[in-house]
Amino acid sequence: MRTRIAGAAAALLLAFTGPSLAATGGASTRNDAPAIEAPTYGQTLPPVGFVKFCGRHPAACAMRPAGAVRPALTARQWDLVTRINAYVNADVKPASDDEIYGEAEHWDYPAKRGDCEDYALLKQRYLEALGLPRSALLLTVVLDDKQEGHAVLTLATSEGDFILDNRRDGVRRWSDSDYAFIKRQSQADPRLWVALAPAPARTPGTVAVRATR
Repeated sequence: MRTRIAGAAAALLLAFTGPSLAATGGASTRNDAPAIEAPTYGQTLPPVGFVKFCGRHPAACAMRPAGAVRPALTARQWDLVTRINAYVNADVKPASDDEIYGEAEHWDYPAKRGDCEDYALLKQRYLEALGLPRSALLLTVVLDDKQEGHAVLTLATSEGDFILDNRRDGVRRWSDSDYAFIKRQSQADPRLWVALAPAPARTPGTVAVRATR
């Protein structure tokens, strides 16, 4: 799986090479906005689906030597992040865990179908294979406007936190969404999770109950 995804990421990088990716340095286009990071409130329990995923894919949850890094992305990298988000959203067809695995909650890399956490896992893997540090690519659990569990990928940068969502192709600041942020992976250790709310919030039994974008 790791070799297949790395190869796919390399192919995507070649496919994305073009005029819009020509810039390899300089300031990001988002410098007009203040750096805003989602506050954290200490360690919390990881989702059960994530724990089982790590049992099946221990290398995906292993510590990385770089530590907690918030990279300063170039214009080229921002463009690549947006393209990866849109590519995975289009390439993976929405389906519930029950439809795919016959289980209420199953986190994994999607082949052709998946639900929200599967999209986030694949984006995390692609972007890490393309050179972004693991500590900047954080699986995140939220509640949507219907108070239903949902998962996104947080991109933690020097300019603040942004989210990659299977419900939209654009990358936006976490604070610009209408989600209630519950928990996410720790930057220091991908196996640990931190709370994103100051008091215990209602945590859904499953992360995703709707497969549609």
